[in-house]
Amino acid sequence: MELVYIGGIALSGLTALLWAVHNVAIRLGTVRGSVTDAITVVMVTNLAVIGPIAVLLHYPTFGLSPLAVAVFAAAGLSGLMLGRICLFRGIRAVGASRTTPVVSASALVSAVLAVRFLGETLTPRHGIGIVLIVAGIATISWLTAADAAEKPSLREAWTAMLLPLGAALFIGIEPIFVRIGLDSGTPVLVGLTIMTAAALLSHTAYHRLTGGRLYRPGRQADLRWYVVAALASTFGLTAYFLALQLAPVVVVIPIIQLSPLGVIAISAAFLPRELERVTWKLAAAATIVVVGAILVSLSG
Repeated sequence: MELVYIGGIALSGLTALLWAVHNVAIRLGTVRGSVTDAITVVMVTNLAVIGPIAVLLHYPTFGLSPLAVAVFAAAGLSGLMLGRICLFRGIRAVGASRTTPVVSASALVSAVLAVRFLGETLTPRHGIGIVLIVAGIATISWLTAADAAEKPSLREAWTAMLLPLGAALFIGIEPIFVRIGLDSGTPVLVGLTIMTAAALLSHTAYHRLTGGRLYRPGRQADLRWYVVAALASTFGLTAYFLALQLAPVVVVIPIIQLSPLGVIAISAAFLPRELERVTWKLAAAATIVVVGAILVSLSG
C-alpha cells in the first residue's frame, strides 16, 4: 500500500475515534441539557476555531471557485444540517433502535455515489467489507437500544421511517460534495469554514422559521460537555477532510463507521454505570465490524 493511502486510513480511524468522543460528550451533556443547545455550541465552536485559522493560513488566496463554494455549502446543508434534523426527529418518532441501523446505511449511499460520480472503484472484496461494517454497526445499535429497553411507539411508524432514511441519504451525500470541493484545489480548512458556516446559518434560519431558540443558558456541567464535544467535532472534521484528500470515499466513510465501537470502549473505561450490558451477541457484532474494516482497508 502507498504511504499516502495508509495515511488516509489512519486519519479515517482518528476521525472515528474523535466522533466517538463527541458522541459520549453529547450523551453526558444532554442528560439534562438540550439537544438544540448542544448542536448550537458545537457549530459555533467549529466555525470559531476553524475560520480564523483558515484566514491566517490562506489569506488572500483561498483557492475558491464558485463550484467549490457551492459544493462545500451543499455539504454543510446536507450532512451537518438536514442529516441531523432527520436523525434526531427519527429517533423521537420511531426510537433509536429503528433509526440508527437505517442511518448506518449512509456508508452504502456514499460508496454507490462515489462510484457513480467520482469514478472510484468498488471491488467485490471492498463491497463485502462495507456490507459487514453496516451489518455489524446496525446490530450493535439494535442490541444497545434493546438492552436499554426502548419501547418506541409504532403510531405512524411507516411514514416516520422516512426520517432515518432521509438521514442516511443526506449524511451519505455529504462526502461526495466534500471530495469534489477538495479536488477543485480548495484547502482543507477553507472548505471546512464554508461547510460549517453554511450549516450554522441554515441551523439559525431553521429555528427562526420554527419559532425555536438556538441556545438557553443552563447548567455549567452541560456547557462543559458541549465544549468537549465541539472540540472533538472540530478536530474530527479536520481529520475527515484530510482523509478524503488521501484516500477514496469508498475507503474513508466505511472506516469512520467504526465510531460506535469507540463509544463502547470509552463508556466501558470511563462510564461503567452507563454502559449497556455487553453480551456475546454484541461481541460477535463488533468482530464483524472489525473484519469489515480490515477488508475495506486492504481493498485500495
